[in-house]
Amino acid sequence: MPEFEWRSPESYNSAEITDIAWECLRRNADYRREYEAMIANSPDGEVTPEFRRKWGICFRP
Repeated sequence: MPEFEWRSPESYNSAEITDIAWECLRRNADYRREYEAMIANSPDGEVTPEFRRKWGICFRP
């Protein structure tokens, strides 16, 4: 995901909806905690379909 400068008002004028969504998700303590736990318990580092559905995200290579 590209770096999003959330402190800059100008960034919001040109930001893609995915930039703003990612910034919100990145700050969500529950998301971060669940992601770290899932990755720690995944032998191949893959996220589960349930995790994707719960958080409404799609990971692309």
